[in-house]
Amino acid sequence: MKAIKVANDPHWEVPYLPIDPADVGRTYEAIIRINSQSGKGGIAYIMAEDYGLNLPRNLQVEFRDVIQHITDEEGKELPSKRIYDEFLREYVEQPEGRLNFVDHQTMSDAAVKGRRNLSAEIIENGKQITIEGKGTGPIDSFVNALSNHLGIDMSVNDYSEHSMQHGSDAAAICYMEVDCQGGKTFGVGINKNIVTASLEAVVSAANRILAKRG
Repeated sequence: MKAIKVANDPHWEVPYLPIDPADVGRTYEAIIRINSQSGKGGIAYIMAEDYGLNLPRNLQVEFRDVIQHITDEEGKELPSKRIYDEFLREYVEQPEGRLNFVDHQTMSDAAVKGRRNLSAEIIENGKQITIEGKGTGPIDSFVNALSNHLGIDMSVNDYSEHSMQHGSDAAAICYMEVDCQGGKTFGVGINKNIVTASLEAVVSAANRILAKRG
């Protein structure tokens, strides 16, 4: 679909679609169906076109497995809104998550140039506690604090972010790929403050790691 826009060519040459859906009064979006056989491409397209979420490739693969598990269990197609709701539940809302991010503050470490000390408030199993860590910035320091608190060696493998709307008060979404013993996993945070969104994404990833470990 992106190639068609760039080429500005009247000929319809999309693989697997022999005719332009517009010729029969339909749209390309209307014929996308997400079921147990769907790949990451269809899911990623719906998330981008319907909700403005540009999922990183590795997250597309990971989230596809989440959706396929649901479709295998229910034996039916999932509409766009259900897919979006499942994304929020798995990565953002996490109603069964052990941890929630509250707030943080950082200050320069007088002993080491370029190092920051972080103090963060999180909620763990319904109780608010304070954790502390050190690093080169708020994300690095928070990962250090959370790793020490949980006894899990975590590190940031990759992250990306983008605005979800236009304007000065637009919310930002952060996708955080975290590496730990046992493999990589993603977390997602949404907040008007990009640093807060990043730290929420770390907590999201930590919750998913803890859930996998039982």
